[in-house]
Amino acid sequence: MILKPLLDRGFKVQAVTPDFPFLLKNTPAEAWFNDIKSGEKDPGVIPLAQNLSNLMRLAALYKYGGVYLDTDFIVLKSFKGLKNTIGAQSINSAMNWTRLNNAVLVFDMNHPLLYEFIEEFALTFDGNKWGHNGPYMVSRVVHRVEGRPGYNFTILLPVAFYPVDWINIVRLFKVPSQQADPKWFEAKLQELNEKSYGLHLWNKRSSKLMVEEGSAMGKLLSEHCVLCNQIYSS
Repeated sequence: MILKPLLDRGFKVQAVTPDFPFLLKNTPAEAWFNDIKSGEKDPGVIPLAQNLSNLMRLAALYKYGGVYLDTDFIVLKSFKGLKNTIGAQSINSAMNWTRLNNAVLVFDMNHPLLYEFIEEFALTFDGNKWGHNGPYMVSRVVHRVEGRPGYNFTILLPVAFYPVDWINIVRLFKVPSQQADPKWFEAKLQELNEKSYGLHLWNKRSSKLMVEEGSAMGKLLSEHCVLCNQIYSS
C-alpha cells in the first residue's frame, strides 16, 4: 500500500526484508550477530533495530555496492559521479571535518573502508550509547585510516548532504520573519540549489513539524517531492 503510488508512476521500488544471516555471512559481524541472537551479547538500551540498521547498510553496500540513504533525506540532484563517498556532518574553522555521518554512503562493492566499518562495529559495539555504532563509529574509523594507502574514498563537506544541521532544520519549515531570517533563508536556498546533493531532515527533530506555506521546505518539496500533493496539510 505504501509503495503503490510510486509503482503506479513507474518507479522501480521494492520492499525487502533483510536476511541478516545471509548479509553478514563471512563478514567480521557474523559472530556478533550470532551472539546477539543467542543472548550472549547485550543489545543495550538503544533500540536494537537502530543498531541493526547501522550494520545492515554497511553489509549491503559491502556485498553489493551502491547508494545508501536514510529515508529522511530529500535528493536535490543526481548522485551520478559520486564514488566511494561519505559526508562530513561538521567541520572546524580550518575546513577539516570534525564528525562524519552514515546517513548517506556511496561505495563500491568490497570496498576496504566498509570492511573496516563492519569490523569496528562488531569489535567496539556498545548498545547503551547513542551514535556509538553509527556516526561516531564511521568517524573513528576514518580518523584512523585516512591517508593510508589502499583506502581510496572522498569526504564531502557538510553542504553536500548535511547543509542544515539538526538545530537549524526547524527554520526551514517556518516562514522567514521580517527580521534576521530572510537573508539566511535566501542564502540557504541558493546554497541548496547550487551546492547540495540533498538535504538530511534529522527526522527525530523535524518529524512533527508542519510545513508552513512560504517556507524553504515548502519550496523544496514543491520542486523535488514525487508524491507531496498536500505539502501544507501533512
